[in-house]
Amino acid sequence: MNFRQVEAFRAVMTTGSMTAAAELMSVTQPAVSRLIRDFEAATRLLLFERHGNQIIPTQAAFTLIKEVTRSFVGLDRLTQVAADISRHSAGSLRISAMPALASGILPRFVAQFVLDKPNLYVAVTGLGSPQVIETVASGQADLGYADGPIDRSGFDVAMQPIAAVVALPDGHPLAQKAVIYPSDLAGQKMIALEPGSLFAMRVEVALAGVPRTVTLEALLSHTALIMVAAGAGITILDPTATLDFLDKGITIRPFGVFIDASFAELRQSGRNRSAIVDLFRKQFMDWHNDLIAQTGLDLSPPQ
Repeated sequence: MNFRQVEAFRAVMTTGSMTAAAELMSVTQPAVSRLIRDFEAATRLLLFERHGNQIIPTQAAFTLIKEVTRSFVGLDRLTQVAADISRHSAGSLRISAMPALASGILPRFVAQFVLDKPNLYVAVTGLGSPQVIETVASGQADLGYADGPIDRSGFDVAMQPIAAVVALPDGHPLAQKAVIYPSDLAGQKMIALEPGSLFAMRVEVALAGVPRTVTLEALLSHTALIMVAAGAGITILDPTATLDFLDKGITIRPFGVFIDASFAELRQSGRNRSAIVDLFRKQFMDWHNDLIAQTGLDLSPPQ
């Protein structure tokens, strides 16, 4: 028994005649007849009764076609999946990301990305940057987004350089300024972000010598922004996190001193490249940059 014989049997059962089956398979009618005879010999079953040019399926044929149909449904499914993969609409994509992205714009983009890819499975996990790096290193994630810089071998790293911004409650007097400098924050209530992190240390260096009151700390950018929107104080953070809050009670302004708020996109080096990963990373970066541009602020690092 071979696949071509099974295909011929299915075609004859579907069309009801050898001639129509031959047209469906793009072969000659004698070729279909020969395939059917070989199939009957292989199965040791009489599948059709012949009456001149007419063929009548036997009970054995009706029983067998049920199983053949199930098999072909599976093959049709495989064909569809293969087509989906070629169109980047099937497969799986595992992403680990720092909370500022995982709880903000990243899931928004994922929702758009999968709209025309119904068979694509995407998992997004929010983790601290050290954990993001480990999930990518161990192969648990195909793509990671973490605080930069990443000084570790075994990764292909693409940095997304960007300057930190100042987030103020709407209506705050400092919102009238086009750019906020460290001296402007003297005496202000500040919300400290990610205590002990590299980013927090950069902020401390930038504000060294500036007297200010810090009564609140937040591990996550979104937590700090909720506090800002409620009027609890001012914070300095990466602009990516602010994009979900621009119409929810906060105003953002550039900071007069550059504080690096870049993030790194990382993949294992040396692995076979996935078309769906390449497509995702390019479209996400383009989308991210478009969102930043919509703020109207120049947040590029100094040259």
